[in-house]
Amino acid sequence: MSTQVTDKTWQSEVQEGLTLMDFWAPWCGPCRMLGPVLEEIEEEMDNKVKIVKLNIDENQMTASQFGIMSIPTMVLFKDGQPVEKLTGYHPKDVLVDYLETKLA
Repeated sequence: MSTQVTDKTWQSEVQEGLTLMDFWAPWCGPCRMLGPVLEEIEEEMDNKVKIVKLNIDENQMTASQFGIMSIPTMVLFKDGQPVEKLTGYHPKDVLVDYLETKLA
């Protein structure tokens, strides 16, 4: 299951390797569709990519810091540094291909 992070905890969760942070909210339909997909990906990729979730309603400071204007938005971190931002719902196969290219 994806780790829930907050304004105070997210930085400690993105320090090593590849981490995908999912900016979401409970009222967002596409976010609710994406959640289970991300959990499957994390499990199937055998923890090569860590996935964390940040509720933007409860953690507005971090959402603002990353310029999150619409959700779902995912920010990919490599060793603590933001690398890329993906906005909107993406099918599982597209996300897996994307993450595998980042691991290579």
